[in-house]
Amino acid sequence: MAYLLAFDQGTSSSRSIIFDHAGNIVGSAQQEFRQIFPQPGWVEHDPMEIWSSQLATATEVMQKTGIAPGNIAALGITNQRETTIVWHRQTGKPVFNAIVWQDRRTEASCTQLRAQGHASIIEKKTGLILDPYFSATKLKWILDHVPGARQQAERGELAFGTVDTWLAWQLSQGQCHVTDVSNASRTMLFNIHRGCWDEDLLDLFEIPRTLLPEVHPSSHRFGSTSLFGAGIPIAGIAGDQQSALFGQACFKPGMAKNTYGTGCFLLLHTGSKCATSGNGLISTAACQTDDQPQYALEGSVFIGGAVVQWLRDGLKAIDHSADVEALAASVPDSGGVVFVPSFTGLGAPYWEPLAKGAILGLTRGSTVAHIARAALESIAFQSTVLLQAMNRDAATPITELRVDGGASSNNLLLQFQANLLGIPVIRPKITETTALGAAYLAGLATGIYQDMEECAQQWQEQRRFLPTMSRDQAASLMQEWEKAVGRVR
Repeated sequence: MAYLLAFDQGTSSSRSIIFDHAGNIVGSAQQEFRQIFPQPGWVEHDPMEIWSSQLATATEVMQKTGIAPGNIAALGITNQRETTIVWHRQTGKPVFNAIVWQDRRTEASCTQLRAQGHASIIEKKTGLILDPYFSATKLKWILDHVPGARQQAERGELAFGTVDTWLAWQLSQGQCHVTDVSNASRTMLFNIHRGCWDEDLLDLFEIPRTLLPEVHPSSHRFGSTSLFGAGIPIAGIAGDQQSALFGQACFKPGMAKNTYGTGCFLLLHTGSKCATSGNGLISTAACQTDDQPQYALEGSVFIGGAVVQWLRDGLKAIDHSADVEALAASVPDSGGVVFVPSFTGLGAPYWEPLAKGAILGLTRGSTVAHIARAALESIAFQSTVLLQAMNRDAATPITELRVDGGASSNNLLLQFQANLLGIPVIRPKITETTALGAAYLAGLATGIYQDMEECAQQWQEQRRFLPTMSRDQAASLMQEWEKAVGRVR
Protein backbone atom coordinates (compact mmCIF):
# COMPACT_ATOMS: atom_id res chain seq x y z
CA MET A 1 0.00 0.00 0.00
CA ALA A 2 1.21 3.51 -0.81
CA TYR A 3 1.12 6.05 2.02
CA LEU A 4 1.33 9.85 2.01
CA LEU A 5 3.46 11.81 4.50
CA ALA A 6 2.39 15.34 5.43
CA PHE A 7 4.59 17.89 7.18
CA ASP A 8 2.36 20.26 9.17
CA GLN A 9 4.72 22.99 10.35
CA GLY A 10 2.75 25.30 12.64
CA THR A 11 3.39 28.36 14.77
CA SER A 12 3.92 26.48 18.02
CA SER A 13 4.76 22.94 16.92
CA SER A 14 5.89 20.73 14.05
CA ARG A 15 3.93 17.61 13.16
CA SER A 16 4.29 14.75 10.75
CA ILE A 17 1.23 12.68 9.83
CA ILE A 18 1.05 9.59 7.64
CA PHE A 19 -2.23 9.04 5.76
CA ASP A 20 -3.43 6.01 3.87
CA HIS A 21 -5.13 6.20 0.47
CA ALA A 22 -8.57 6.66 2.09
CA GLY A 23 -7.38 9.76 3.95
CA ASN A 24 -7.23 8.00 7.34
CA ILE A 25 -4.50 8.87 9.82
CA VAL A 26 -2.13 5.92 10.23
CA GLY A 27 0.19 7.67 12.68
CA SER A 28 1.38 11.08 13.82
CA ALA A 29 4.16 12.69 15.83
CA GLN A 30 4.38 16.22 17.21
CA GLN A 31 7.05 18.37 18.81
CA GLU A 32 6.72 21.88 20.25
CA PHE A 33 9.52 24.40 19.77
CA ARG A 34 10.51 27.71 21.36
CA GLN A 35 8.62 30.94 20.93
CA ILE A 36 11.06 33.86 21.11
CA PHE A 37 9.81 37.29 22.23
CA PRO A 38 12.78 39.73 22.09
CA GLN A 39 10.52 42.66 23.04
CA PRO A 40 6.79 43.42 23.14
CA GLY A 41 5.19 42.88 19.73
CA TRP A 42 8.18 40.97 18.35
CA VAL A 43 7.86 37.22 17.72
CA GLU A 44 10.65 35.02 16.38
CA HIS A 45 11.51 31.35 15.84
CA ASP A 46 14.87 29.67 15.40
CA PRO A 47 14.75 28.29 11.80
CA MET A 48 17.07 25.44 12.75
CA GLU A 49 14.63 24.42 15.51
CA ILE A 50 11.78 24.49 12.99
CA TRP A 51 13.77 22.15 10.74
CA SER A 52 15.11 19.83 13.47
CA SER A 53 11.68 19.45 15.10
CA GLN A 54 10.06 18.73 11.74
CA LEU A 55 12.73 16.18 10.80
CA ALA A 56 12.48 14.50 14.23
CA THR A 57 8.69 14.08 13.93
CA ALA A 58 9.02 12.58 10.45
CA THR A 59 11.56 10.03 11.69
CA GLU A 60 9.43 9.30 14.75
CA VAL A 61 6.18 8.69 12.85
CA MET A 62 7.87 6.27 10.46
CA GLN A 63 9.37 4.38 13.40
CA LYS A 64 6.07 4.32 15.31
CA THR A 65 4.05 3.03 12.37
CA GLY A 66 6.73 0.71 10.99
CA ILE A 67 6.15 2.20 7.54
CA ALA A 68 9.33 2.17 5.48
CA PRO A 69 10.29 5.27 3.48
CA GLY A 70 10.02 3.15 0.33
CA ASN A 71 6.27 2.75 0.99
CA ILE A 72 5.69 6.52 1.14
CA ALA A 73 4.50 7.59 -2.30
CA ALA A 74 4.87 11.32 -1.77
CA LEU A 75 5.42 14.07 0.78
CA GLY A 76 3.30 17.21 1.16
CA ILE A 77 4.24 20.34 3.12
CA THR A 78 1.83 22.73 4.79
CA ASN A 79 3.08 25.56 6.93
CA GLN A 80 2.55 28.67 9.02
CA ARG A 81 2.38 31.43 6.43
CA GLU A 82 4.11 34.84 6.10
CA THR A 83 6.87 33.82 8.56
CA THR A 84 10.07 35.05 6.95
CA ILE A 85 13.46 33.29 6.77
CA VAL A 86 16.67 34.35 5.01
CA TRP A 87 19.64 32.01 4.76
CA HIS A 88 23.05 31.58 3.10
CA ARG A 89 22.81 29.56 -0.10
CA GLN A 90 26.29 28.10 0.44
CA THR A 91 25.90 26.91 4.04
CA GLY A 92 22.10 26.72 4.49
CA LYS A 93 22.51 28.68 7.72
CA PRO A 94 19.97 31.44 8.57
CA VAL A 95 21.24 35.02 8.77
CA PHE A 96 18.66 35.84 11.47
CA ASN A 97 15.82 34.25 13.38
CA ALA A 98 12.58 33.65 11.48
CA ILE A 99 10.30 36.68 11.89
CA VAL A 100 6.88 35.19 12.65
CA TRP A 101 3.60 36.23 11.03
CA GLN A 102 2.42 37.62 14.40
CA ASP A 103 5.38 40.04 14.60
CA ARG A 104 4.56 43.76 14.56
CA ARG A 105 8.04 45.35 14.39
CA THR A 106 7.48 46.80 10.91
CA GLU A 107 4.36 48.81 11.76
CA ALA A 108 6.27 52.11 11.40
CA SER A 109 7.37 51.09 7.88
CA CYS A 110 3.77 50.23 6.97
CA THR A 111 2.53 53.55 8.36
CA GLN A 112 5.10 55.37 6.22
CA LEU A 113 4.12 53.44 3.09
CA ARG A 114 0.45 54.21 3.75
CA ALA A 115 1.26 57.90 4.15
CA GLN A 116 3.11 57.79 0.83
CA GLY A 117 -0.03 56.44 -0.86
CA HIS A 118 1.18 52.91 -1.67
CA ALA A 119 -1.59 50.95 0.09
CA SER A 120 -4.07 50.91 -2.80
CA ILE A 121 -1.61 49.68 -5.46
CA ILE A 122 -0.36 46.97 -3.08
CA GLU A 123 -3.92 45.83 -2.46
CA LYS A 124 -4.75 45.93 -6.16
CA LYS A 125 -1.77 43.77 -7.13
CA THR A 126 -1.63 41.35 -4.17
CA GLY A 127 -5.16 41.32 -2.71
CA LEU A 128 -3.61 42.13 0.68
CA ILE A 129 -4.03 44.95 3.19
CA LEU A 130 -0.77 46.81 3.83
CA ASP A 131 0.13 45.35 7.23
CA PRO A 132 3.18 43.99 9.14
CA TYR A 133 1.44 40.57 9.05
CA PHE A 134 2.77 39.85 5.54
CA SER A 135 6.34 38.98 4.56
CA ALA A 136 7.57 41.93 2.49
CA THR A 137 8.31 44.40 5.29
CA LYS A 138 9.78 41.60 7.44
CA LEU A 139 12.16 40.66 4.63
CA LYS A 140 13.15 44.30 4.12
CA TRP A 141 13.76 44.63 7.88
CA ILE A 142 16.20 41.68 7.84
CA LEU A 143 18.09 43.10 4.85
CA ASP A 144 18.27 46.52 6.51
CA HIS A 145 19.17 45.40 10.05
CA VAL A 146 21.44 42.35 9.72
CA PRO A 147 25.00 43.58 9.05
CA GLY A 148 26.06 42.78 5.48
CA ALA A 149 22.77 41.08 4.55
CA ARG A 150 21.72 43.54 1.86
CA GLN A 151 25.12 43.41 0.15
CA GLN A 152 25.13 39.58 0.29
CA ALA A 153 21.59 39.51 -1.13
CA GLU A 154 22.58 41.78 -4.02
CA ARG A 155 25.49 39.43 -4.79
CA GLY A 156 23.02 36.51 -4.97
CA GLU A 157 24.47 34.78 -1.89
CA LEU A 158 21.23 34.66 0.15
CA ALA A 159 17.88 32.94 -0.26
CA PHE A 160 14.51 34.03 1.10
CA GLY A 161 11.59 31.79 1.82
CA THR A 162 8.49 31.28 3.87
CA VAL A 163 8.57 28.12 6.00
CA ASP A 164 7.56 25.80 3.13
CA THR A 165 10.53 27.02 1.08
CA TRP A 166 12.89 26.55 4.03
CA LEU A 167 11.71 22.97 4.58
CA ALA A 168 11.90 22.08 0.86
CA TRP A 169 15.45 23.48 0.73
CA GLN A 170 16.51 21.41 3.75
CA LEU A 171 14.74 18.25 2.55
CA SER A 172 16.38 18.49 -0.85
CA GLN A 173 19.76 19.45 0.64
CA GLY A 174 19.76 22.76 -1.19
CA GLN A 175 18.50 21.48 -4.55
CA CYS A 176 15.01 23.05 -4.37
CA HIS A 177 14.40 26.76 -3.86
CA VAL A 178 10.64 26.66 -4.43
CA THR A 179 7.24 27.73 -3.17
CA ASP A 180 3.64 27.46 -4.32
CA VAL A 181 1.10 30.11 -5.30
CA SER A 182 -0.72 30.01 -1.95
CA ASN A 183 2.40 30.87 0.04
CA ALA A 184 3.74 33.32 -2.55
CA SER A 185 0.42 35.19 -2.40
CA ARG A 186 1.08 35.97 1.30
CA THR A 187 4.41 37.74 0.81
CA MET A 188 2.99 41.05 -0.51
CA LEU A 189 5.47 40.69 -3.39
CA PHE A 190 3.38 38.42 -5.65
CA ASN A 191 0.90 39.64 -8.25
CA ILE A 192 -2.05 37.27 -7.79
CA HIS A 193 -3.67 38.32 -11.09
CA ARG A 194 -0.58 37.73 -13.25
CA GLY A 195 0.71 34.82 -11.12
CA CYS A 196 4.29 36.06 -10.74
CA TRP A 197 6.62 38.12 -8.58
CA ASP A 198 5.87 41.79 -9.19
CA GLU A 199 8.82 43.95 -10.24
CA ASP A 200 7.17 47.19 -9.04
CA LEU A 201 6.69 45.73 -5.56
CA LEU A 202 10.24 44.36 -5.47
CA ASP A 203 11.45 47.89 -6.25
CA LEU A 204 9.15 49.44 -3.64
CA PHE A 205 10.38 47.12 -0.88
CA GLU A 206 13.97 47.09 -2.19
CA ILE A 207 14.07 43.30 -2.54
CA PRO A 208 16.67 41.81 -4.93
CA ARG A 209 15.00 39.37 -7.34
CA THR A 210 17.74 36.76 -6.77
CA LEU A 211 16.45 36.15 -3.21
CA LEU A 212 13.12 34.72 -4.38
CA PRO A 213 12.09 31.10 -4.93
CA GLU A 214 10.46 29.62 -8.03
CA VAL A 215 6.64 29.56 -7.83
CA HIS A 216 4.62 26.50 -8.90
CA PRO A 217 1.05 25.18 -8.52
CA SER A 218 0.37 23.68 -5.07
CA SER A 219 0.14 20.16 -6.52
CA HIS A 220 3.43 19.73 -8.39
CA ARG A 221 6.57 17.61 -8.36
CA PHE A 222 8.84 20.19 -6.71
CA GLY A 223 11.76 17.80 -6.18
CA SER A 224 12.58 14.92 -3.89
CA THR A 225 14.28 14.03 -0.63
CA SER A 226 16.58 11.11 0.07
CA LEU A 227 17.13 11.97 3.76
CA PHE A 228 15.06 9.01 4.97
CA GLY A 229 16.93 6.35 3.03
CA ALA A 230 14.65 6.20 -0.03
CA GLY A 231 13.71 8.82 -2.59
CA ILE A 232 10.40 10.47 -1.71
CA PRO A 233 8.88 13.05 -4.10
CA ILE A 234 8.06 16.46 -2.59
CA ALA A 235 4.79 16.85 -4.48
CA GLY A 236 2.49 19.15 -2.50
CA ILE A 237 3.03 22.56 -0.91
CA ALA A 238 0.38 24.91 0.46
CA GLY A 239 0.04 27.52 3.17
CA ASP A 240 -1.80 26.07 6.15
CA GLN A 241 -5.13 27.83 5.61
CA GLN A 242 -5.39 27.15 1.90
CA SER A 243 -4.34 23.57 2.63
CA ALA A 244 -7.15 23.24 5.20
CA LEU A 245 -9.64 24.60 2.63
CA PHE A 246 -8.42 21.87 0.28
CA GLY A 247 -8.48 19.18 2.98
CA GLN A 248 -12.07 20.14 3.81
CA ALA A 249 -12.92 19.48 0.14
CA CYS A 250 -14.09 23.07 -0.28
CA PHE A 251 -13.32 22.95 -3.99
CA LYS A 252 -16.30 24.92 -5.26
CA PRO A 253 -17.17 28.63 -5.06
CA GLY A 254 -19.32 29.43 -2.01
CA MET A 255 -17.83 26.74 0.26
CA ALA A 256 -16.23 28.00 3.49
CA LYS A 257 -14.13 26.69 6.36
CA ASN A 258 -12.75 28.08 9.61
CA THR A 259 -9.55 26.78 11.21
CA TYR A 260 -9.25 27.24 14.97
CA GLY A 261 -5.50 27.20 15.53
CA THR A 262 -3.13 29.70 17.16
CA GLY A 263 -5.14 32.22 15.17
CA CYS A 264 -8.46 31.68 13.37
CA PHE A 265 -8.68 31.73 9.61
CA LEU A 266 -11.96 31.79 7.72
CA LEU A 267 -11.71 31.15 3.98
CA LEU A 268 -14.42 31.29 1.32
CA HIS A 269 -13.62 29.69 -2.03
CA THR A 270 -14.40 32.08 -4.89
CA GLY A 271 -13.28 29.84 -7.79
CA SER A 272 -11.30 31.22 -10.73
CA LYS A 273 -12.62 34.71 -10.00
CA CYS A 274 -10.59 36.94 -7.69
CA ALA A 275 -13.26 38.58 -5.53
CA THR A 276 -12.49 41.94 -3.95
CA SER A 277 -13.73 42.68 -0.45
CA GLY A 278 -15.39 45.90 0.56
CA ASN A 279 -15.42 44.78 4.19
CA GLY A 280 -11.82 44.48 5.35
CA LEU A 281 -11.12 40.95 4.08
CA ILE A 282 -8.22 39.99 1.84
CA SER A 283 -8.14 38.20 -1.51
CA THR A 284 -5.69 35.33 -1.69
CA ALA A 285 -4.62 32.48 -3.96
CA ALA A 286 -6.28 29.16 -3.13
CA CYS A 287 -4.54 25.85 -3.88
CA GLN A 288 -3.89 25.18 -7.54
CA THR A 289 -3.63 21.70 -9.02
CA ASP A 290 -2.73 23.01 -12.50
CA ASP A 291 -2.12 26.34 -14.21
CA GLN A 292 -5.73 27.52 -13.68
CA PRO A 293 -5.73 30.19 -10.90
CA GLN A 294 -8.01 29.64 -7.90
CA TYR A 295 -8.91 32.28 -5.32
CA ALA A 296 -10.43 32.73 -1.88
CA LEU A 297 -11.58 35.52 0.38
CA GLU A 298 -9.94 35.32 3.80
CA GLY A 299 -10.38 36.82 7.21
CA SER A 300 -7.64 36.38 9.80
CA VAL A 301 -7.98 36.46 13.59
CA PHE A 302 -4.51 36.89 15.07
CA ILE A 303 -5.30 35.42 18.51
CA GLY A 304 -7.60 32.38 18.48
CA GLY A 305 -6.40 29.29 20.33
CA ALA A 306 -3.43 31.35 21.53
CA VAL A 307 -5.78 32.93 24.11
CA VAL A 308 -6.06 29.48 25.71
CA GLN A 309 -2.26 29.20 25.75
CA TRP A 310 -2.21 32.56 27.57
CA LEU A 311 -4.71 31.27 30.16
CA ARG A 312 -2.35 28.33 30.68
CA ASP A 313 1.07 30.03 30.55
CA GLY A 314 0.35 33.66 31.46
CA LEU A 315 -2.55 33.52 33.88
CA LYS A 316 -1.77 29.95 35.13
CA ALA A 317 -5.54 29.35 35.19
CA ILE A 318 -5.23 25.83 33.74
CA ASP A 319 -2.51 23.19 33.61
CA HIS A 320 -3.29 21.94 30.10
CA SER A 321 -5.01 23.64 27.16
CA ALA A 322 -7.65 20.87 27.05
CA ASP A 323 -8.74 21.82 30.59
CA VAL A 324 -10.30 25.08 29.39
CA GLU A 325 -13.61 23.50 28.27
CA ALA A 326 -14.42 22.05 31.70
CA LEU A 327 -13.45 25.29 33.45
CA ALA A 328 -15.56 27.40 31.06
CA ALA A 329 -18.50 24.97 31.32
CA SER A 330 -18.52 25.27 35.13
CA VAL A 331 -20.42 28.57 34.73
CA PRO A 332 -23.61 29.02 32.65
CA ASP A 333 -22.26 32.08 30.81
CA SER A 334 -19.47 34.64 31.03
CA GLY A 335 -21.31 36.71 33.64
CA GLY A 336 -21.01 39.84 31.49
CA VAL A 337 -17.24 39.47 31.10
CA VAL A 338 -15.96 40.21 27.56
CA PHE A 339 -12.38 39.33 26.63
CA VAL A 340 -10.81 41.05 23.61
CA PRO A 341 -7.51 39.17 23.12
CA SER A 342 -5.78 41.68 20.85
CA PHE A 343 -2.31 40.78 22.14
CA THR A 344 -0.76 41.44 18.72
CA GLY A 345 -3.26 43.96 17.38
CA LEU A 346 -6.58 43.19 15.72
CA GLY A 347 -6.75 41.43 12.34
CA ALA A 348 -9.63 41.43 9.86
CA PRO A 349 -11.87 43.26 9.44
CA TYR A 350 -10.58 45.87 11.90
CA TRP A 351 -6.85 45.98 11.00
CA GLU A 352 -5.80 47.80 14.17
CA PRO A 353 -2.12 46.87 14.63
CA LEU A 354 -1.69 48.88 17.84
CA ALA A 355 -4.77 47.57 19.71
CA LYS A 356 -3.99 46.00 23.09
CA GLY A 357 -5.90 43.20 24.82
CA ALA A 358 -8.57 43.88 27.44
CA ILE A 359 -10.90 42.03 29.80
CA LEU A 360 -14.04 44.10 30.36
CA GLY A 361 -17.16 43.80 32.51
CA LEU A 362 -15.44 42.42 35.63
CA THR A 363 -17.34 42.51 38.94
CA ARG A 364 -16.66 41.14 42.43
CA GLY A 365 -18.59 38.06 41.34
CA SER A 366 -16.29 37.37 38.38
CA THR A 367 -14.15 34.25 38.65
CA VAL A 368 -11.41 32.67 36.60
CA ALA A 369 -14.13 30.42 35.11
CA HIS A 370 -15.96 33.51 33.76
CA ILE A 371 -12.68 34.74 32.24
CA ALA A 372 -12.05 31.31 30.70
CA ARG A 373 -15.55 31.27 29.22
CA ALA A 374 -15.11 34.81 27.88
CA ALA A 375 -11.78 33.73 26.37
CA LEU A 376 -13.41 30.85 24.50
CA GLU A 377 -16.29 33.07 23.42
CA SER A 378 -13.82 35.63 22.06
CA ILE A 379 -12.71 33.07 19.48
CA ALA A 380 -16.31 32.66 18.28
CA PHE A 381 -17.05 36.40 18.37
CA GLN A 382 -14.04 37.21 16.18
CA SER A 383 -14.92 34.43 13.72
CA THR A 384 -18.54 35.62 13.52
CA VAL A 385 -17.41 39.12 12.57
CA LEU A 386 -15.41 37.58 9.71
CA LEU A 387 -18.32 35.51 8.42
CA GLN A 388 -20.65 38.51 8.57
CA ALA A 389 -18.14 40.47 6.48
CA MET A 390 -17.90 37.57 4.03
CA ASN A 391 -21.66 37.40 3.68
CA ARG A 392 -21.69 41.10 2.81
CA ASP A 393 -19.06 40.45 0.10
CA ALA A 394 -20.41 37.15 -1.22
CA ALA A 395 -22.87 36.80 -4.08
CA THR A 396 -24.78 34.14 -2.12
CA PRO A 397 -24.95 33.73 1.67
CA ILE A 398 -22.82 31.05 3.34
CA THR A 399 -25.19 28.30 4.51
CA GLU A 400 -22.80 26.11 6.54
CA LEU A 401 -19.32 26.34 8.01
CA ARG A 402 -16.85 23.45 8.01
CA VAL A 403 -14.40 23.67 10.91
CA ASP A 404 -11.04 22.19 11.86
CA GLY A 405 -7.91 22.90 13.90
CA GLY A 406 -7.01 22.08 17.49
CA ALA A 407 -9.77 24.09 19.17
CA SER A 408 -12.46 22.53 16.95
CA SER A 409 -12.49 19.60 19.41
CA ASN A 410 -14.07 22.00 21.94
CA ASN A 411 -17.84 21.36 21.82
CA LEU A 412 -18.68 24.39 23.98
CA LEU A 413 -16.87 26.67 21.53
CA LEU A 414 -18.50 25.17 18.43
CA GLN A 415 -22.01 25.31 19.92
CA PHE A 416 -21.52 28.98 20.82
CA GLN A 417 -20.16 29.55 17.30
CA ALA A 418 -23.28 28.02 15.72
CA ASN A 419 -25.47 30.11 18.04
CA LEU A 420 -23.80 33.36 16.97
CA LEU A 421 -23.72 32.51 13.25
CA GLY A 422 -27.22 31.05 12.98
CA ILE A 423 -26.03 28.35 10.56
CA PRO A 424 -24.79 24.76 11.04
CA VAL A 425 -21.17 24.36 12.11
CA ILE A 426 -19.82 21.02 10.88
CA ARG A 427 -16.83 19.14 12.27
CA PRO A 428 -15.45 16.43 9.98
CA LYS A 429 -14.29 12.98 11.06
CA ILE A 430 -10.71 13.95 10.18
CA THR A 431 -10.01 17.32 11.81
CA GLU A 432 -6.35 17.29 10.70
CA THR A 433 -7.52 18.84 7.46
CA THR A 434 -4.47 21.10 7.10
CA ALA A 435 -2.17 18.09 6.86
CA LEU A 436 -4.75 16.16 4.84
CA GLY A 437 -4.86 18.94 2.25
CA ALA A 438 -1.08 18.70 1.80
CA ALA A 439 -1.37 14.91 1.48
CA TYR A 440 -4.13 15.23 -1.15
CA LEU A 441 -2.05 17.73 -3.15
CA ALA A 442 0.96 15.40 -3.08
CA GLY A 443 -1.23 12.41 -3.97
CA LEU A 444 -2.77 14.22 -6.95
CA ALA A 445 0.65 15.19 -8.32
CA THR A 446 1.91 11.60 -8.12
CA GLY A 447 -1.20 9.84 -9.43
CA ILE A 448 -2.29 8.34 -6.11
CA TYR A 449 -5.60 10.15 -6.69
CA GLN A 450 -7.13 10.46 -10.14
CA ASP A 451 -8.84 13.78 -9.51
CA MET A 452 -10.24 16.13 -6.86
CA GLU A 453 -13.62 14.40 -6.92
CA GLU A 454 -11.96 11.27 -5.52
CA CYS A 455 -10.68 13.39 -2.61
CA ALA A 456 -14.09 15.08 -2.12
CA GLN A 457 -15.80 11.71 -1.75
CA GLN A 458 -13.61 10.89 1.26
CA TRP A 459 -14.85 13.87 3.34
CA GLN A 460 -17.15 12.71 6.17
CA GLU A 461 -19.09 14.61 8.81
CA GLN A 462 -18.43 13.73 12.46
CA ARG A 463 -20.79 16.16 14.22
CA ARG A 464 -23.11 19.00 13.25
CA PHE A 465 -23.75 21.87 15.70
CA LEU A 466 -27.10 23.57 15.10
CA PRO A 467 -28.03 27.03 16.43
CA THR A 468 -30.13 27.00 19.62
CA MET A 469 -30.10 30.76 20.34
CA SER A 470 -32.60 33.32 19.08
CA ARG A 471 -31.27 35.72 16.44
CA ASP A 472 -32.16 38.67 18.71
CA GLN A 473 -30.04 37.28 21.53
CA ALA A 474 -27.15 36.58 19.16
CA ALA A 475 -27.39 40.12 17.77
CA SER A 476 -27.37 41.54 21.32
CA LEU A 477 -24.23 39.58 22.19
CA MET A 478 -22.52 40.76 19.00
CA GLN A 479 -23.41 44.34 19.91
CA GLU A 480 -21.70 43.91 23.30
CA TRP A 481 -18.67 42.45 21.53
CA GLU A 482 -18.41 45.41 19.15
CA LYS A 483 -18.67 47.83 22.09
CA ALA A 484 -15.77 46.04 23.77
CA VAL A 485 -13.71 46.13 20.56
CA GLY A 486 -14.43 49.86 20.35
CA ARG A 487 -12.76 50.27 23.75
CA VAL A 488 -9.45 48.75 22.58
CA ARG A 489 -9.28 50.33 19.12
